[in-house]
Amino acid sequence: MPPARTAYHHGNLREALLKCAEQMLERTGVGEVSLREVARQAGVSHGAPRRHFPDKQALLDALAENGFERLGRELDAAVQDADGPFTVRLTAFARAWVNFASRHPALLDMMFASKNRPQADSLRRAADRAFAASSAMIREAQARRDIVDLDNDQAATAILATVQGLTALIVSGMLPDRPPDLLIADTIETLVHGLRPRS
Repeated sequence: MPPARTAYHHGNLREALLKCAEQMLERTGVGEVSLREVARQAGVSHGAPRRHFPDKQALLDALAENGFERLGRELDAAVQDADGPFTVRLTAFARAWVNFASRHPALLDMMFASKNRPQADSLRRAADRAFAASSAMIREAQARRDIVDLDNDQAATAILATVQGLTALIVSGMLPDRPPDLLIADTIETLVHGLRPRS
């Protein structure tokens, strides 16, 4: 008996469907994900997914929310475990982001596309929760005058743009001569130096 079907019999149909949907998403892209194919991959009847997801969008939204929860746990752990000044904590955040984005590129793209849809309030709340620790980190750095007192969203956007661009460079292999950890640390050092207040 297939593992997914066994999981279903143990009451984990929703989790099995999400796992299969994520595997399909990373393999073939969001356009190829369907409830019928996810059901087939999970080893259940084609109508079984509708007990949890009335349509494909509901499945994708659940997958995106799950992705934000996982991303948030990884970012929170990285920021909380980092001991030291803002540069050290931001470097830990960047490493966690690059690691997640490198492992789940299609999922990450879908997560952010989904949250920007109208009537996706629950996904926007999930995204806010995922970045709560890093937003607090920015506010604390501003309060200590480690960085300039920008609008929190403006600072977060600059950081995320830098880190996501760095992720693209690393994943594409455009900078093969530099180890990713060193590249991340150097980039964050440069970013933070540019954000420091000038007398």
